[in-house]
Amino acid sequence: MPSRLRLLVRAIAYLTLVVAAAPLAAQSTITVDATAATRPFAHYWERMFGSGRAVLSLRESYRDDLRTVRRVTDIGYVRFHGIFLDDMGVYTEGPKGEPVYNFSYVDQAYDGLLANGVRPFVELSFMPRKLAARDIRQSFWYRPVVSPPKSYARWDALIAAFARHLVERYGIEEVSHWYFEVWNEPNLDFWGGQPRQSTYWELYDHTVKALKAVDARLRVGGPATAQAAWVPAFIRHCTEHNVPVDFVSTHVYGDDTAKDVFGSGEHITRNHMVCRAVQKVHAEIQASPAPQLPLIWSEFNASWSNHTAVTDAPYMGPWLAETVRQCDGLVQDMSYWTFSDVFEEQGVVQQPFYGGFGLIAAGGIPKPAFNAFALLHKLGTQRFVDDAEGTLATRRDDGALVVALWNYADVGAVVPPRRVTLHFEHIDATSASVEMLDPAHGNAQAAYQRLGAPRNPTAAQLAELRAAAVLAPAVTQPLTAGALDVEIPSDGLLLVTVAAQH
Repeated sequence: MPSRLRLLVRAIAYLTLVVAAAPLAAQSTITVDATAATRPFAHYWERMFGSGRAVLSLRESYRDDLRTVRRVTDIGYVRFHGIFLDDMGVYTEGPKGEPVYNFSYVDQAYDGLLANGVRPFVELSFMPRKLAARDIRQSFWYRPVVSPPKSYARWDALIAAFARHLVERYGIEEVSHWYFEVWNEPNLDFWGGQPRQSTYWELYDHTVKALKAVDARLRVGGPATAQAAWVPAFIRHCTEHNVPVDFVSTHVYGDDTAKDVFGSGEHITRNHMVCRAVQKVHAEIQASPAPQLPLIWSEFNASWSNHTAVTDAPYMGPWLAETVRQCDGLVQDMSYWTFSDVFEEQGVVQQPFYGGFGLIAAGGIPKPAFNAFALLHKLGTQRFVDDAEGTLATRRDDGALVVALWNYADVGAVVPPRRVTLHFEHIDATSASVEMLDPAHGNAQAAYQRLGAPRNPTAAQLAELRAAAVLAPAVTQPLTAGALDVEIPSDGLLLVTVAAQH
């Protein structure tokens, strides 16, 4: 039997059992009324993604992964570190100490993004070694220089030359759609100025004025902090000193602590941390002198560390869905860190499934998180106002109803199956389409372990892993008087689609 046919047969058998199983425990009922009130549901979680550092974007493996992600998401922007790192060759000095600019690799990086249908979210970092006041290095494997500049006049000139080059090459109508973010996480060891906050204000002020002098339409923001820090002080600084700011950006991860993010001793679970932080910053902006400022969450993930049971695992399906549900309406865009494991912060990747941040493991193997984004991409653009916990009920533009259901379990835990009767009202449909991501389906990590976790998979093993990563085909199930019984296993994410009436 051909492999694709075997996959289809197994998927039909499995999903038939899942959706038709007699309830073995208390079963909840969720009603989706096709005529009920909805509100706009922007796909804010899938329009922007992070990636490693700028020079990696020149690799074909990076661009292959970008194309793969673009096929299943609405990705429109990519952010990476280090556009001014020495490996990009942007800044050096001549024999008399005069500045020398070279935008050859910059052009290749941005041309590559634009050719693949995405725009740069430009993180202005880090310091060219020749421009640094001191040789202060951050601990990443590639050891970026994080010092303030030795001369702000030279930094200003670099920023202005960079911006002019982009406008000349791509046109202001294009570049005005980009974002320019000043630095990365200056409240941590990514910034060597002391005191960190006041010296970052100086960096920001110089940078935004240099950019706006080239063209006022360039969109600039910050403070790009870790742990949702500094936002009220940043807005206050910009307001009091009449410094332009077009958006606020900051970061948080699911395993950041309440002490670091909120200054409290409470325990905040991984599936609530990100949106608790988003809610905090949203409220800070609303209470600020500039409540109209957009909020862009320019880094987020379930973990900031290499945690295989998190970022490589089916855990990411329910975690992502719950994060999307909670953060809706509080943020303009959220940038998942990262779309690819073409990534070298801890050094050259030594094996697939090492707990990397990416949606795609080394070797072009989609992870469960990739499949989670692919499923959630299918949600509609209108969200029903009264959807239940653990549920996103939506309507697509074509009138189809799309419902995501999930069964969240803490990392390392297993919870009982979630059994739900979905009852659709005011529809004429007699069937629904069902898709599932769980530990047994769409999970290449499990196949990797069955192969013995090879550090260097063979071509045949890579093909097997990529096949194991593929989600089972959607299965059509009958609706009985508008109802459908479903069962979602621990760490499962289920998508039910009911076609529009014709």
